[in-house]
Amino acid sequence: MPTCNSWDAPSYKEHAQFVSYLALPVVDLLAPKDDELILDLGCGDGSLAKEIENLGAKVIGVDRSANMVKACKTRGVESYALCATQLPYKDKFDAVFSNAVLHWIDDPKLVLEKIHRSLKDQGRFIAKFGGEGNIKFLTQAMQTVFENHPEFGPFENPWYFPSSQEYKKHLEEQGFEVHTIELIKRPTKIDDIVNWLNIFASGIIAHLSPTQQIQFKQEVRTLLKSQLYTKEDGWVADYVRLRLKASKIR
Repeated sequence: MPTCNSWDAPSYKEHAQFVSYLALPVVDLLAPKDDELILDLGCGDGSLAKEIENLGAKVIGVDRSANMVKACKTRGVESYALCATQLPYKDKFDAVFSNAVLHWIDDPKLVLEKIHRSLKDQGRFIAKFGGEGNIKFLTQAMQTVFENHPEFGPFENPWYFPSSQEYKKHLEEQGFEVHTIELIKRPTKIDDIVNWLNIFASGIIAHLSPTQQIQFKQEVRTLLKSQLYTKEDGWVADYVRLRLKASKIR
C-alpha cells in the first residue's frame, strides 16, 4: 500500500469543504435522537460531528489523523486519534456514522467487525463513501502518468471502491441487516484538480522528489482537462458514492 496521506486541516477546510456539506443528507439518514451516543468514524475536522450534536445527540469522534482530531476538539467534540480497524469499543453506541472514510480501508471485513462490536443491539450503521466507478478518470490519469515515468515506480492505488452487492454481502456476513444500500453518481465541483491531488493523493506520491511531485500533478491535470473541465462548470470530479443504512441484528 502507498504511504498514508498527511492530512492538513486548514488545507482540507479550504479546498475540500464539499466532503462535509455534501454529506448533510447522510446526517438526515442517521436521524440522531436526543441523548443518543454516536460514533463518528473518521470525524475529520468535526464539522459533521458538530451538526449531529446540534440535533441533540452526544458524539465521540475518531480519526487516524492527529491533525484532524485536534481540529475536531476545537469544536468542542470529544475525539481521539484511532484507526478504524482498531476500535476498542464494545456494545457502546446507538449508532455509528461514517462519511468519506471507508474507501480508504482495504479490509472491509475487519472494519465492519469493529463497527459491529462497537454497536449496541439494533444499533444503526450509516455510511457514505466512494463506490464502484468513483474517480475513474482521476485514477486512470494518475496510473497513466506513473506508466509514462518508470522512474516513479509502480502506481499503488490506495482506494477500495466496492459495488453495492459486494458491500451488502460483507455487511450481512458481519451480522448486519441492510435496510438501504445504493450507488449514487455525484459529479462534484472542485476548485482545481491540483488542489484535489495535494489533499487526496499525497500518499501516492510521497516517495517522489519535490520536482517529480510537481511534474506528476501537472501531467495529471493536462490529461484530465478534456475530461473533467469546462469553461461553464470549471473542474468537476467524477464521484460515485455508496450510501447505506444497516443495523446490528446478531
